[in-house]
Amino acid sequence: MAELPLFDKDGKSAGTFTVDEKLFGEKIKRRLLHQVVVMYEANRRQGTHCTKTRGEVEGSTRKPWPQKHTGNARAGTVRSPIWRHGGVVFGPRPRDYRQTITANTRRAALDSALLAKILDKEVSVIERLEFPQPKTKFAAAVFRNAGFKRTVLVGYVAGGAEEGPRRAKNRETFLAARNLPDVRLMPVEDLNAYEVLKHKDVLLTKEAVEHLVAERKPKPSEAPKGEGGK
Repeated sequence: MAELPLFDKDGKSAGTFTVDEKLFGEKIKRRLLHQVVVMYEANRRQGTHCTKTRGEVEGSTRKPWPQKHTGNARAGTVRSPIWRHGGVVFGPRPRDYRQTITANTRRAALDSALLAKILDKEVSVIERLEFPQPKTKFAAAVFRNAGFKRTVLVGYVAGGAEEGPRRAKNRETFLAARNLPDVRLMPVEDLNAYEVLKHKDVLLTKEAVEHLVAERKPKPSEAPKGEGGK
């Protein structure tokens, strides 16, 4: 069992929160984490890079000089790649870098990332995130009291999907913390391995931790039916 630092809603120490780290796996799958991070980075690429070939650069199509009897090397076009301002050979062209993985692989990578953070003592728990007004100074005070000096990923439980992209249930929390440069708020339902590894510290609300644990606890198997459907 791992003991995570626990903070109250003001960011002050309130003891520890115990969680079973084995729910997130037996070991850290480093190769899987590398694969997933490469995928997320690749999916962020626009792929709009482009260079012009000899058929696309500006210039005349006339032969610069006769083939023979000039003392110059043979040349067929001023657009030649070996000429200044000529085309580019095998240059980058627009392409799609997108990669995909299965849902189970994505879930396993998230578990490994959370396990790594727990073992490195970089996961903390806060009872709840509530601010009297949606102002940055209130959110900054909480993180200052908690002693965070590095980038922080804050995970919270959002409402249902019908509440919209900003999750009306946590709208004031989102508005209060969105201007903090080192803080990233994300619903726990949207957590992924890339965001967990990208930030130095992870701060989860108590409700978010309970949500993660409940999803990973083994469900009781159904009792086998006897003969005759009894």
